[in-house]
Amino acid sequence: MTADLTHCGALLDAMPDPALLVGQDRRILLANPAARELFSAPLTGASALSYLRQPEPAAALDRALASLAEGARGHPGFEARMFQTSPTRETVLRLTAVPLVPEQGLPGVLVTLRDISHVEEAEQQRRDFVANVSHEMRSPLTVLAGFIETLKGPARNDPAATAQFLDIMEREAQRMSRLVSDLLSLSRVEAEEKVRPRTPVSLSEVLRATLAALRPQIDDAGLVVDFRDLPEAPTIPGDRDQLVQVFHNLIENALKYGASGGRIEVSLDRVDSLPGLPGPVLKVLVRDHGDGIDAIHLPRLTERFYRVDGHRSRAMGGTGLGLAIVKHIINRHRGKFTIRSTRGEGSTFAVALPIA
Repeated sequence: MTADLTHCGALLDAMPDPALLVGQDRRILLANPAARELFSAPLTGASALSYLRQPEPAAALDRALASLAEGARGHPGFEARMFQTSPTRETVLRLTAVPLVPEQGLPGVLVTLRDISHVEEAEQQRRDFVANVSHEMRSPLTVLAGFIETLKGPARNDPAATAQFLDIMEREAQRMSRLVSDLLSLSRVEAEEKVRPRTPVSLSEVLRATLAALRPQIDDAGLVVDFRDLPEAPTIPGDRDQLVQVFHNLIENALKYGASGGRIEVSLDRVDSLPGLPGPVLKVLVRDHGDGIDAIHLPRLTERFYRVDGHRSRAMGGTGLGLAIVKHIINRHRGKFTIRSTRGEGSTFAVALPIA
């Protein structure tokens, strides 16, 4: 038996996931280094229930021991979820308890634990995404359905009401169209995020083209745009269309939410070094002098559908996806995206992209 435990211990030590061998008396016969690190204890000789004390893991262990006592062979094991909470995060573990064949000289249950927190987080993000899309689509669809019903009924012969309702319906349809367009764009960007673009792109040309395309909105808002160019700036490896999308989004946001400041500043500079990025970079700053954003909101601004002021954002045609798209595009270019803002003093959005 001792020799068998020695061999089994060597196998457990080679397993990357935390693993325990639990005897029929529920005491831990062996524990690998990963398990000892997980529980911060030597474990061997202790009761397994002292560490698997949550109802689901304890029940899975008991079922595996009962199966072992009944002489069941080849059982795939019993699974349960287990939670570990630390001051900084909650870890979700998938516990698997497999009864071992007694004839092999090791009567007991092999318990393995695998960290599935990333799977749980991805599933939660998927649920939140579906809920947010449903919420965003429900409002314009409800408006359209209501006005269609009104136009078919009480307003059937009212030209003034018909014209007014059709204008509102057109705005709501455009809102849904923008949402679908941004969802498709976000999906494409996420799918390509791990593929770094290699085509040489001039950021100076991208910024000039973006400002030219936004000139009507700039004039309508009555804003002054101070553009500090760097004509001799080197090209960077990138995707021109996506970079245009980045700066179109950032400058348009500055026009919408920083209009009260009267002007926005756009600058392009070369920086020889920046923490977290290798080599020299080109840095673009988009600064407005508007109302600014409370610090509590800054860490979440790049989340999908997160809005500081949902009503104002929707009224201005925002979908809540713009900065999420920006973040993914900058990640694809192996760059850095930062936001600084002070309430009452405006906001600065900074994009740094590696030259090589």
